[in-house]
Amino acid sequence: MEISFNTPALLFPAISLLLLAYTNRFLALANLVRKLHDEYISGQKSKIILHQIRSLRRRINLIRYMQGLGVFSFLCCVACMYSIYKEWNKAAEFIFAASLLSLLASLIFSLVEIIQSTNAIELELSDMEELEKSNIFTDLMAGRGEKRDTDQ
Repeated sequence: MEISFNTPALLFPAISLLLLAYTNRFLALANLVRKLHDEYISGQKSKIILHQIRSLRRRINLIRYMQGLGVFSFLCCVACMYSIYKEWNKAAEFIFAASLLSLLASLIFSLVEIIQSTNAIELELSDMEELEKSNIFTDLMAGRGEKRDTDQ
């Protein structure tokens, strides 16, 4: 396989947008941490708040890994372009592969963080009402049942 100068350059916009999305997630978490910190300091130390704090700590670590791997992928793209410029084709192939693997790992961490985020929202909802655990199959079945009830 031969890599042209444009091949790693194609990843620049994608990685940039991913890093922007990761930064937005981090900023949203930072605001939530500040809010929970105020609640914790004011003496509202409920069990839910402690679970939320633990969840936020895990999610912040995941975002750190996501951002780090995204930046590493970006750096590998630049190094790959330099290798192509210097006509170090074998090195460029390995560096580009490292960039893709780093991007893949970043996306996997992002998926894990999204799952953690969903669990945190469910925890917040459980404080307001009694919910049973659901999954995609129960959600689909509930959606069909509600549709049938409204049709009758």
